[in-house]
Amino acid sequence: MSSPVPAQLHRTLRITRVIPEGRAGVTLILDGALPAQPGQFVMAWLPGVEERPFTLMDDDPVSLTVASVGPFTRALCTLHVGDRLWLRGPFGHGFTLHGSRHLLLGGGSGTASLALLAKRARELSHEVVAILGARTAELLMLPWRFEELGCRVILATDDGSLGYHGTVLEAAETWLTPLSQQGGESRGDGKPWPDGIYACGPETMLQALALKAETANLPCWVSMERIMKCGIGLCGSCHCGDRLVCTDGPVFSPQELLRALKGTTP
Repeated sequence: MSSPVPAQLHRTLRITRVIPEGRAGVTLILDGALPAQPGQFVMAWLPGVEERPFTLMDDDPVSLTVASVGPFTRALCTLHVGDRLWLRGPFGHGFTLHGSRHLLLGGGSGTASLALLAKRARELSHEVVAILGARTAELLMLPWRFEELGCRVILATDDGSLGYHGTVLEAAETWLTPLSQQGGESRGDGKPWPDGIYACGPETMLQALALKAETANLPCWVSMERIMKCGIGLCGSCHCGDRLVCTDGPVFSPQELLRALKGTTP
């Protein structure tokens, strides 16, 4: 029986499927499993090109959702079935499910950080509402994945080309407002909803959500996206205030996020 590959060492996997994600990028399905917590990330490497961090969209099979935004991600988006990709990890601290009724808020490529969390929740027959947003319909990523998991999916686009016309946070306003402030309005059975809020997306979105969650005492956890060079706390490139996103995160409480951002020099 072979020994597990240490997280710091690369393992080579082959691509078995490439799923287009509109104009945004692709999802790469690989030929292996890599047990991980939802929200943890791997460092993906193409020899001679670069190495960058990616959240595990799924850990069995290993799946990465790639937004085409630069030379390295464009190179990943041109890979074909049978091509090789080198990974090391998983790294970081991920999400933990709280309760059984979950609200997931994903902006742009940040939706990938929530897909494995949705899978874990649905395996336990938990209720999941996923509100996913992008600037326009063609840039939405992974709604198909949340739908096939049996989540209730709400889409939002900044230009109104699909779903709610506005941001993810605007689309989620009713869900983020405590029932006591809704004049008795119920979201189904009158019970508090949700037990936990989980989010990943642009930093401005996370900061606004963190402020709201802290003020309203909402149970909330957010995943930050930062450029990382090592993934193990050596290079310091992902620092946020006195925190390193790769080792202290990428998942933080609202209080931790706001404290870290306050300590970040503009």
